[in-house]
Amino acid sequence: MSILPHHNYPSRSLAHVPTCPRLCPIARLTCSATTTTKPRSSQNQLVIEPRLVATPDLVTPIIPSSGPPLPNDPSLQSTWSHQAWVASGCTTLLISLAKAVTGAVDSHMWLEPMLAGYVGYSLADLLSGVYHWGIDNYGDASTPIFGSQIEGFQGHHKWPWTITRRQFANNLHALARSITLVVLPIDILCNDPVIQSFVCICAGCIMFSQQFHAWSHGTKSKLPLLVVALQDAGVLVSRSQHAAHHRPPYNSNYCIVSGTCNEFLDKNKVLEASEMVIFFKLGVRPRSWSEPGAEWTEETDEIHPEATVH
Repeated sequence: MSILPHHNYPSRSLAHVPTCPRLCPIARLTCSATTTTKPRSSQNQLVIEPRLVATPDLVTPIIPSSGPPLPNDPSLQSTWSHQAWVASGCTTLLISLAKAVTGAVDSHMWLEPMLAGYVGYSLADLLSGVYHWGIDNYGDASTPIFGSQIEGFQGHHKWPWTITRRQFANNLHALARSITLVVLPIDILCNDPVIQSFVCICAGCIMFSQQFHAWSHGTKSKLPLLVVALQDAGVLVSRSQHAAHHRPPYNSNYCIVSGTCNEFLDKNKVLEASEMVIFFKLGVRPRSWSEPGAEWTEETDEIHPEATVH
């Protein structure tokens, strides 16, 4: 009878176990002993069987699947910098308004500034629709300058009710920053009441368009009565009109100031024609030409089901 000779293998501490991020090759040693009458039999076997053993990932953190922000999520709350930008934006708008009013009084000219204000109001609605259309249909999170906004609008289509939970300055600070940088030089260099009236109304509607947008997702019973009255009168984009934008095929009702330009853009297929021009010139297809994917499928607000407006 022969017995496998005993070998002393150096022991290793568990601390030396390799911590590879996914799968580590581990060799399983299988020893067998057989009984035989031959003194020099070669039946002793040392079998090395390689196999893959999953080990815990100690390096790469586990990233949970994305989901809607919680009601107390910091991303929905205003910071001091948000509030500072909104305050500066409002200040530049008030300066522009004051110059428009004082200039109209001094020159006894009222009709032209009022018409200029109306043009600015209509243009702001049109620009909000064109911008919204572009963000919805082109680019992605990696797009320079606009990437974060594109990603945000994609999330908005999936969880539209989250905009109603954003604090005021949090919702407006990005637009307020742009308005401050554009309007401030005009305030300093221009005293024409017609120009100032146009700039004040147009820039003001653009800056507050995200708040008008948030109100269009609100529940009627929870909105201020003045807001509901302005929505019903068509001065601000209504809840029912904007709800159509959040239904397939998601290619209409882009304007979010008053919504008055939606009929012109949709009935005359202005944006659809623009998509064709871009496709034939640049070969880029808009997202609205494809079947809506999971990123466009709206999820129900499980905390406040009534917040989703249809």
